[in-house]
Amino acid sequence: MSAEIINLRQFRKKQARSEKERQAEQNRISFGRTKTEKQLTGSLNDKADKAHRDGRIETDDDGA
Repeated sequence: MSAEIINLRQFRKKQARSEKERQAEQNRISFGRTKTEKQLTGSLNDKADKAHRDGRIETDDDGA
């Protein structure tokens, strides 16, 4: 009926390491893109923006 003995210092270190690994995984997802991938995304965004602007209907509203 004895409980498992836990070393709190080791537990805290293990917990901190797992938190750092989780943060590293998030950073790899967010910032881990190649230059080519960034350029492709930029080009696609520019193309979509241009298509959006080209599709606008111009009106001669004087604001009145």
